Amino acid sequence: AQINPHPADFEYNSEKIVRYISFAKHIGLDLVVFPEMSLMGFPLDDTTDRHPNLVEDNIKWLKQIAKKTTGTTALVGFAEPVKDCKGKYYSSVAVLAEGKIQNVIRRTVLPETSEFNDYRYIEASDEAVKTVTINNKKYGIIIGEEALSDNSTTDELMKENPDVIIVCSASPFNVETEHYKQELLKSVVNKYSKTLVYVNQVGATDGVTFAGMSRVYNKDFGSIYRAKSFEEDFFVVNPDKYLKEFYPYSDDYQNIQMQSEFSLDYEPDLKRTYKTIVQGIRDYFGKTGFKRAVLGLSGGLDSTVCAVLLADALGKENVFGVSMPSKITTDMSKSDAEQLAKNLGIGFAVAPIKDMVETTSSGLDELFNKVEGKWGCRYKQSYTLDNIQARSRAVILWGISNEFESCLPIATSDKSEAYMGYATINGDMSGGFAPIADVTKTKLFALARWLNKNRDEKNAIPESVILKRPGAELAIDPKTGKPLCAEDALMPYEFMDEVIWRIENKNENYSQMLDTEFVYEKTNKISKAQKAQWLDKFYRRMASAMYKWSIMAPTVFVDKRYIGCSEYRQPITSSHLDYKGKSEDEIARCLN
Repeated sequence: AQINPHPADFEYNSEKIVRYISFAKHIGLDLVVFPEMSLMGFPLDDTTDRHPNLVEDNIKWLKQIAKKTTGTTALVGFAEPVKDCKGKYYSSVAVLAEGKIQNVIRRTVLPETSEFNDYRYIEASDEAVKTVTINNKKYGIIIGEEALSDNSTTDELMKENPDVIIVCSASPFNVETEHYKQELLKSVVNKYSKTLVYVNQVGATDGVTFAGMSRVYNKDFGSIYRAKSFEEDFFVVNPDKYLKEFYPYSDDYQNIQMQSEFSLDYEPDLKRTYKTIVQGIRDYFGKTGFKRAVLGLSGGLDSTVCAVLLADALGKENVFGVSMPSKITTDMSKSDAEQLAKNLGIGFAVAPIKDMVETTSSGLDELFNKVEGKWGCRYKQSYTLDNIQARSRAVILWGISNEFESCLPIATSDKSEAYMGYATINGDMSGGFAPIADVTKTKLFALARWLNKNRDEKNAIPESVILKRPGAELAIDPKTGKPLCAEDALMPYEFMDEVIWRIENKNENYSQMLDTEFVYEKTNKISKAQKAQWLDKFYRRMASAMYKWSIMAPTVFVDKRYIGCSEYRQPITSSHLDYKGKSEDEIARCLN
């Protein structure tokens, strides 16, 4: 039973578990298996540390679930208190049968993925893994696929000679973990010649996404079944048979490859990206009680893609877009925003911010003069007017959120601009959820084209949105007399996104990147001095943007690494780090 539990919602989770147990009993199954921590919901982070009663409560619910297991055995993941160790618990699986808790299996190996801090509250058990016998068939039970990579764990299990290996897991999804998991499960089946049943959680908890894709590997026939991706699923398995017509194996992501080098060919990963974000939006809203979303529609790429994803996740009737033009907003941006809303069928209104911006600006001028009289040091050129525009728009969106039931405003910043701090605090960064904050700009362009081709309603995104150069339309470029383009203020996105990829995937430093040919350089001739200038700007802006990372709205984790504080932590005060590094001679000169 591949289910989507709600963290600490025992009533909801228990009702779902009991419903599947009853169905399994009705159709005469020996055993029904649920994911790891399916009763408690996963992950909980530090919740149980502040509210230890939750662990006690999940035991009470588990005992009541056990009473429903007359006739069918169930494996249910739960949190088990560790005796004589306050605040710690085991990730355990209860064997429920004949109305009682018959046995308990505990997790022996904890994951080391960056999404979780399991070591803070979950204890790894030193007990050997266990087997249970049901109707003359022996099942070896393991919690979490990490335990399979520990030879001592699997070898210990094989001493019991189980007929079937069952893995109860709550494993988040990204390209790297999927490849690792696939190879690991196959290798265990091949090594021990056993049928393996892998049951995984589905759904999203804040930014962490679980794709489900539970699967069965048969010792004689290889992989014989994979459950749905990003959906709950219940499937029946006879581990002794291979019935292709009933147990089809389908891999929606067989073309995804782990990138060893940066590439602008995102096509193989766009379906996964789409499903990941849509599930993340749907679960974040559903599990927090929100129903509707309001966002600013600028006519630009970021807000456009956000609107499409929100409409698909929440339903077009639950999404409202607001065009908030200023005096420098172009006519094309206004018309693109309106056309998008019409194509999607979402709500739409125009709320000009010109008067709000002028009133705020004039009200602040007198104050600024007084501060200048005391301090001096006033900037000759500031971004105050730019930020007033962005914050005026946020006031409108939060106002709508305050006025209408179950409505959440959306932050529309993307990952590339978040890295560079190219977003306004309490402005376009402001919102209750940020759908694309882990998607780089070049990937967003590819995703926009993919959405136009693969949604039921084709070409919802106006072509002019995809073709135009991105820009916030907050300031006029003195060189052109037109709204400033983001790349003119920063650097080409193709270059910037490769810097991000090299930091996150190869841990490369400034010097290594300076000496490496980028994809951008293969088609655009630039000097080494220009490249150094862009790298200098990237690292300088990244260092000064760290305080913004710490207050970004929750998002969906799409890539292997993310910069939000829920996944990545770096002292904000480390912004002086020497990203270039110094030679031994330079260090000596500094100290002398």
